[in-house]
Amino acid sequence: MVADGPKTPAAELDLLEEEIAELERGTTELRRRIGERTEYPTDPAEVSLLLTEAEEQEAILASLKERRDALKDRLGQP
Repeated sequence: MVADGPKTPAAELDLLEEEIAELERGTTELRRRIGERTEYPTDPAEVSLLLTEAEEQEAILASLKERRDALKDRLGQP
């Protein structure tokens, strides 16, 4: 049986918090690697691709944070 996702707003909030934390860690690490350029080629096309990936992850983060904030409002949490 496949789970349909969180059954309550509180469970969804917990899941969102986990997703946000994981994505923030990944984005921070990606930006660090881009800045150091020690683990990636310095080819401008590759750097551009990595920057685009980081920006896409940051946009997803913003969307997840908006959902989280809306859920917190619904649950009466600060």
